[in-house]
Amino acid sequence: MADEIKEEGGKYKGIIEGADSLSLGISMVVAVAMGVGIGYLLERWTEITWLFWVGVFIGIAAAFLNVYKAYSKQYKEFEELAKQPRYAVKKKLDEEDDEDYGEKNY
Repeated sequence: MADEIKEEGGKYKGIIEGADSLSLGISMVVAVAMGVGIGYLLERWTEITWLFWVGVFIGIAAAFLNVYKAYSKQYKEFEELAKQPRYAVKKKLDEEDDEDYGEKNY
């Protein structure tokens, strides 16, 4: 449903894009919290203390994975935007603009 609204360009497009960006922060917190919860449960069930830290590490790794996925998504969108001729960077310099700044004649 969200993709349909984005494609249509409806009046809720900005709100949906903002919520999508906000969800990155929430997903990071949830990933770490779930890792801590899993580590805590494993520690209680097995009575091995270092399993708690394994759960914390898994939660932090999941948070970094979420950031990487969001970065990849944004990078693809910016690459598509850069392909548009409106935003293309011109790399050629005109011969007239190429001046020698070595000597100063006043």
